[in-house]
Amino acid sequence: MASSSNTNNTQHSYLHSPLVEDDSISVHATQPRRPAYQLSVRRAVEREERARREAARSSSIPYAETLQEVDYEDNSEYEYSEYGQKSFASMSRPYPKRVSIYDDNKRQSIMERIDDSHLDREHVSLPSRGPSMYQRMQFMDEVEDENDTPLRKASLLLKRQLSKRRSNVPDGAMRRSLLDPSDSTESYREANIPMQDIGALGSTNGPAAMPANEFDTNINSNMGDSLGGNSNSPFGSGSGDNFRTVHIGNRESNARFKYKHNRVSTAKYNMLTFLPKFLFEQFSKYANVFFLFTGCIQQIKGVSPTSRFTTIVPLAVVLAATAAKELAEDIKRHRSDADMNKSTARVLVGTSFEERAWRDVQVGDILRVQNKEAIPADIVLLSSSEPEGMCYVETSNLDGETNLKVKQALPETAKLMTVADLSGLRGHLKTEVPNDSLYTFEGTLISEGGCLGFRELPLSPTQVLLRGAMLRNTDWIYAVVVFTGHETKLMRNATAAPIKRTSVERTTNRQIIFLFIILVILAVMSALGSQIMTSRNSGQLAYLYLPAGEGAKTFVKNILTFIILYNNLIPISLIVTMEVVKFQQAQLINADMDMYDETSDTPALARTSSLVEELGQVEYIFSDKTGTLTCNIMEFRQCSIGGVMYSDVIEASKRARVVDGEVVGQYDFSQLRDHLRENDPRSAQLFEFFQLLATCHTVIPEQRPGDAAIEYQASSPDEAALVKGASLADFVFTTRKPRSINVQVMGVEKEYEVLNINEFNSTRKRMSAVLRCPDGSIKLYCKGADTVILERLADSTGGCVPATLRHLEEYATEGLRTLCIAMRDISSREYEQWNMQYTRAATTLTNRQQELDRVAELIERDLELLGATAIEDKLQDGVPQTIYTLAQAGIKIWVLTGDRQETAINIGYSCKLIQEDFSLIICNETTHWETKDFLQRKLDAIREGHGSNIDFDALALVIDGRSLDFALEKDVEMLFLELATLCKAVICCRVSPLQKALVVKLVKRRRRAILLAIGDGANDVSMIQAAHVGVGISGQEGLQAARSADFAIAQFRYLRKLLLVHGAWSYHRLSKMILFSFYKNITLYITQFWYALFNVFSGQTVYESWSITFYTVFFTVMPPFAIGVFDQFLNARSLDRYPEMYKMGQKGVFFNVRSFWGWAINAFYHSVILFFLGTMILFNDIERDGLVGGQWVYGVIIYTSVLTTVLLKAALITNMWTKWTVFAIPGSLALWFAFLPVYSVVAPKFRTSTEYEGIIVHIYANPRFWLTVVLLSVLCMIRDYAYKYLKRMYFAKAYHIVQEIQKFNIPDYRPRMERFKKAVHKARLLQRLRRTRGYAFSQNEGGQEKIIRAYDTTMQKPDGY
Repeated sequence: MASSSNTNNTQHSYLHSPLVEDDSISVHATQPRRPAYQLSVRRAVEREERARREAARSSSIPYAETLQEVDYEDNSEYEYSEYGQKSFASMSRPYPKRVSIYDDNKRQSIMERIDDSHLDREHVSLPSRGPSMYQRMQFMDEVEDENDTPLRKASLLLKRQLSKRRSNVPDGAMRRSLLDPSDSTESYREANIPMQDIGALGSTNGPAAMPANEFDTNINSNMGDSLGGNSNSPFGSGSGDNFRTVHIGNRESNARFKYKHNRVSTAKYNMLTFLPKFLFEQFSKYANVFFLFTGCIQQIKGVSPTSRFTTIVPLAVVLAATAAKELAEDIKRHRSDADMNKSTARVLVGTSFEERAWRDVQVGDILRVQNKEAIPADIVLLSSSEPEGMCYVETSNLDGETNLKVKQALPETAKLMTVADLSGLRGHLKTEVPNDSLYTFEGTLISEGGCLGFRELPLSPTQVLLRGAMLRNTDWIYAVVVFTGHETKLMRNATAAPIKRTSVERTTNRQIIFLFIILVILAVMSALGSQIMTSRNSGQLAYLYLPAGEGAKTFVKNILTFIILYNNLIPISLIVTMEVVKFQQAQLINADMDMYDETSDTPALARTSSLVEELGQVEYIFSDKTGTLTCNIMEFRQCSIGGVMYSDVIEASKRARVVDGEVVGQYDFSQLRDHLRENDPRSAQLFEFFQLLATCHTVIPEQRPGDAAIEYQASSPDEAALVKGASLADFVFTTRKPRSINVQVMGVEKEYEVLNINEFNSTRKRMSAVLRCPDGSIKLYCKGADTVILERLADSTGGCVPATLRHLEEYATEGLRTLCIAMRDISSREYEQWNMQYTRAATTLTNRQQELDRVAELIERDLELLGATAIEDKLQDGVPQTIYTLAQAGIKIWVLTGDRQETAINIGYSCKLIQEDFSLIICNETTHWETKDFLQRKLDAIREGHGSNIDFDALALVIDGRSLDFALEKDVEMLFLELATLCKAVICCRVSPLQKALVVKLVKRRRRAILLAIGDGANDVSMIQAAHVGVGISGQEGLQAARSADFAIAQFRYLRKLLLVHGAWSYHRLSKMILFSFYKNITLYITQFWYALFNVFSGQTVYESWSITFYTVFFTVMPPFAIGVFDQFLNARSLDRYPEMYKMGQKGVFFNVRSFWGWAINAFYHSVILFFLGTMILFNDIERDGLVGGQWVYGVIIYTSVLTTVLLKAALITNMWTKWTVFAIPGSLALWFAFLPVYSVVAPKFRTSTEYEGIIVHIYANPRFWLTVVLLSVLCMIRDYAYKYLKRMYFAKAYHIVQEIQKFNIPDYRPRMERFKKAVHKARLLQRLRRTRGYAFSQNEGGQEKIIRAYDTTMQKPDGY
């Protein structure tokens, strides 16, 4: 089979293969999931086709033209054949140093291979077919590597090996087993692989394998199951059954199945799991494990040189404080869940409906849901207030799509319009088991008498409404509950709240291990020294009780003694200090008025304080579109009619005026209405334009009793905006009947007969309506993309086309969604002939949609261009500026949306995610091998172009849900990831919630980068929880995302300050606080080791035991708090003005292994100066009366010198001094000088400590004390000050320069550069707009004519009671 370059044929070929039994399947309809063995057959055939295609391709290239190796010795330069293939020598590395591209034609060919934006690809943007078994297994099983226990890792490794083993089945055996089920058992035995049911693979509870001899039986039972069980669903049941039984309105019968309740919890803990989860999380921090170990060995008699409780008590306090914080944060989550669970629903009890909380809704209950209410559980629609049991649902909270979905009850149940009818319903449902597929459902309604008699009715996704959706434009519906709580499809796409740990914590953990190793080495050295000194000087140590023959025991005890002595080398206060500092940083985020939204009265909320520093290191942002970047509101803003522009709001400089007989500028809508009423030459064209907008659509009007306002029901928000726009010109659409519509034209009611509707789809990119107007004329009204409308214009048309194109480019520049408007008069004879063909196409059983498209082409020709419309898909305030600033900060933004491709690309341009000079790589493939081939070709083209003058920083990847399914497969994911990370922006459209999480986890697993996910709907929860940092927006789609996120904000623009300011501050503050905490402890406790050299390694401390404890708890605890909460290396204005400063956090400039050991070595250096120089000064400390101060005076002087040095170091590294800094640093020194005399008097009286009794007179009255303290601290700081001076003056970093700009208030030079950039931006914009002029249209494909033919808005709707 030759490789085809035709996109249409490539994409649609599999639909007409022998594997598809029904030739009438439409590419636009949602296809039911096929049985596993059929999918496998299809894939096997695809593999064969792929092999043949590759063979044909290789055989078609002459051997003489294939690439030759250039130079075996020098691989720096490569040549390429005209086929773009590279020599085998160049394959040794992905990117060659230099590529020879000799002419512009070569460069142009490379760009054509990369850039797909110039192609008018006629494609169907398909949603996900659902995650594969590998992806689901990967998502469910793979957890954070740092949270994995060894047993967990071993389990995952075994599972991967088994998966690999199953994938290595010999092709022949596999193909025989797939094509011939009767031979499957033997084939699988030959391959030594256990047979598995597809349901069992996805189940976490069910059996992992099925005996081979049951394979045939299982397939036959699945094929013959007319009840629509779950043989094809992605999950099997826990009991091995492939369906579940739901008795309608009978709680007693359903109780024996023990279905899950409808309570939903997004909290991290509950009463049973809090203690084990909390302790596991806390003791995964090595510092806590170390202090627990130290506290335990302190309880051994004769081992500890200090008090038994100096470690265990502080550890208990630290854990208690952390537990209190975790409980406080989780209580907030429980309260949010409680608010949702106590929402009310109407449940049928007997012969009336009662209001009950959502948590009390059970499987089998019959519910009444009213307009604009959320769906409380997964339900099967029985009937509604609309004709033929139809209803509209908004699923943007589930899949991100803005257009409303139409659901329809079965014709048999649509007649159940009253409570009495529902009470007479008898029977049960057989449905698939709970699974995570949003787009599939299989089941059967089995009636057992009652109002429906005895019958079986098949159910499909058309009858299913999912939890998380919202009922729209429908007064009420009746439905029966099938899945509740965590068994709903929405919650199956969610994951449990994970334990997230920051990169700073992980780095700290690793350094604690190294410090512990150093501590053990010091302890062993000290114990070894003790043994050597004791054995050498045993004769002089007769006064000591040294038991003979216990050398090994004594050696071990000495090691434990020295571990206790040096244990504070790792600061015990660090953990609690970090927790308190993070908590305070979170409170600063909560109190920031710049992130407070007055409209919704919503402040920013840090739902967890554990991740604040991660905000300063984000490299990738994964964002939803609907409700996150956009407001999900469509507004009719401008239009071009006959080459004249009209707008709702006009700047004074752009108002219309006549220059040389031509209109220049814009009219407003009030002037438009005047032009319609006047005898203006343009009035006829204006009349036709707005008559088209008011009639060519599938909108349904609804007017409430007593309310003059008309509410338009539309599956497309674009169509609703256009109809509302027509009403601004007094063309008000009022009534729809099955065969006609009524429009109030400038106060006069007119009726139009709707003859035919040619529906919109992604291939046609247009829709049209054939109408019989009130004057009897027949007209074709058409609206669609400019590319398809302009090529269907009559040859005589041309007057207003150039002006309209200019207007389209201007609209697209402003980010508006555009459509071209055209019409045609049709004679009665032509219509009759065409209608006969239309009727035949509409009734054909083979390729019906293709036939309808073909017939529509016959009449959609020789059109007259009326003008164009411009609709604003309103972005949230500040979104373009925020995305542009975040991109300057080095953050890559990926948009993951369930919306359509055209809409997503249009929004990408509007919000500046995609710049005008970007080359678009658009992937819309329909098979595994086509996707892999596409990604490989694009990667090869990019690699070939490296070294040329092509700008590869201006690439954007666009991929739809179906292609993404294949791109996430194991053998393709690295190709996809490499291509995506080479691009500046990535847009994944038509993706499911689970796919969003899989994309995030792929990048998280393969790239060492911090990921942030932001969204506002329940469909974003999985993505938010999978990322390192999750941000929820309290938007129009509810609070599900905000409740499950780590941070909640009201609008996307607040992300700018959250990251660039609060994130950068938190990262810098916490980094400096951690480094300082280690520094101060190492400085003090290494002096203990130096002292051991002078006391024969006896384990004697140089400091009093409680002074050691108070050093960490009181005297050096405030500087870390002051630095961690209030220090600013740059102010908020500078961080916002210079977003490049954010890159320091991404690169880990302030906290890394190098900086950690730099501080540690500096602490060692200071300890050497403080101890040895201090010892030299105090070596002969005889006072005036001939007395010596003794050990404790010596210890206090060294202790005071260490404390002064540490506090001076804190002062040196502080960037901004506040009153709290003054209180913390000089205040800590003052506290020590005040504490010492009080403690030396009070402690001996209570016998708490007697070491300091009577030493004050030997301290404060001793000149050597003051000399030593001042001299040692100054000597230590000279090196640090000199290093800081040299670094700032001769090795300055970017933030040093910004600090100078900030200090001296130097004006910014950049406004002139910005003006230059804007000029370049506009030039590039015009180049792009000549290719694509902002077309985007959101509409359900297929079925719209059937819907409008069913409506008669003149009839009274039933109330359902």
